[in-house]
Amino acid sequence: MRILIVEDEPRVATFIRRALTDEGYTADVASDGADGLQMAQRSQYDLIVLDWLLPKLDGVEVCRTVRQSQRLVPIIMLTAKDAVEDRIAGLDAGADDYLIKPFSLGEFLARVRALLRRKDPAGPTFKVGDIILDPASHRVNRAGEEVKLTAREFSLLEYLMRNKGRVLTRAMIAEHVWEFDFDSGTNVVDVYVNYVRNKVDVDHQFIKTVRGIGYRMDDPAQEA
Repeated sequence: MRILIVEDEPRVATFIRRALTDEGYTADVASDGADGLQMAQRSQYDLIVLDWLLPKLDGVEVCRTVRQSQRLVPIIMLTAKDAVEDRIAGLDAGADDYLIKPFSLGEFLARVRALLRRKDPAGPTFKVGDIILDPASHRVNRAGEEVKLTAREFSLLEYLMRNKGRVLTRAMIAEHVWEFDFDSGTNVVDVYVNYVRNKVDVDHQFIKTVRGIGYRMDDPAQEA
C-alpha cells in the first residue's frame, strides 16, 4: 500500500513516515501543498495524509482539487484547528477523516487501517489459491499454516495479490513497494521476489516471471 504524506513540519513528517513504514506501508513525503497536489495527480496512492496549514497551497485547496479530478483516494486531514467549523470545512472539501494535532500514534494507525478497509469493497483480506493475506493484522497463511514475512516482503506480496492476473513491471513494483525510481542496474526486486517465493510459493504455482518485463500473480484454480 502506497501512502502520500503532505506535511511541512519535517519532524512530524518523519514521525508519520517512520510509523507507516514500520507497519509495512510505502510512504512518500511532500513538504508543501503545490508539490503534494502534483504528486497526488501524477501517481496512484492508496491514501493521502494531508496537513491543513501548508506553504504555497493549503490542505483544504489540495483536498478540493484532488476531489475535483474525481480521484477517490481516501484522505486524512491533520490540523491544529479544532473548531467545529474548521472540521466541517475540511470534511466538506472532501476529506474522509480529520485528526487534530497532537494525536495518538495508535489512533492514527487505526484510522489509516479503517480507511484502507473502506476503500477496498472486496473486504480486508486477499486470497489467491490457498494463500490468504490480511492487511489489517499483517498475517499471511498458506494452506492453513502461518507464514512469517518481513514488512517489505509482506508489502511485495500484498501488491502482487492486489493486482492478481496483471503484469507488474519491475519499475512499478519498485515504485510501490520501495521509495525510489527503478534503477535497471539493481536486482533488488528480483531478490525480494525470490525471498517471497521461498516462503509462500516454493513450487512456483502463483508468482510467475514475465521475462524481460516483471512478474504476475496467477491463480491456477481459476485458470483451470
